[in-house]
Amino acid sequence: QVQLAESGGGFVQPGESLKLSCAASGSIFSSYHMGWFRQVPGKEREFVAAINWVTSTTRYADSVKGRFTISRTNAKNTVYLQMDSLKPEDTAVYYCAAGNNYYFKSVNFWGQGTQVTVSS
Repeated sequence: QVQLAESGGGFVQPGESLKLSCAASGSIFSSYHMGWFRQVPGKEREFVAAINWVTSTTRYADSVKGRFTISRTNAKNTVYLQMDSLKPEDTAVYYCAAGNNYYFKSVNFWGQGTQVTVSS
């Protein structure tokens, strides 16, 4: 059974940074693209960032481009989301995801989520 476990969420002020981590069990990194999504109450879960497991190519939602960076360490089976220049509108539950498709037309596995709150 594949499991994804996020950590690193918290409460920060606008302009500050946070780094989220997602630890994956099993050999998931050899088979799946990894991504981050976020969701606020009453809205659909939205794509944030993805990293290709073959090429390590990355892509981002326009709303976070230039502020967020996704990366991975295969040795530790961990994917990260470095979030800089955070804004109040970044407040959400952030979910780690693993999927067969780099564009995440579907998601094979979800983490449990970690809360990020940006407020003054």
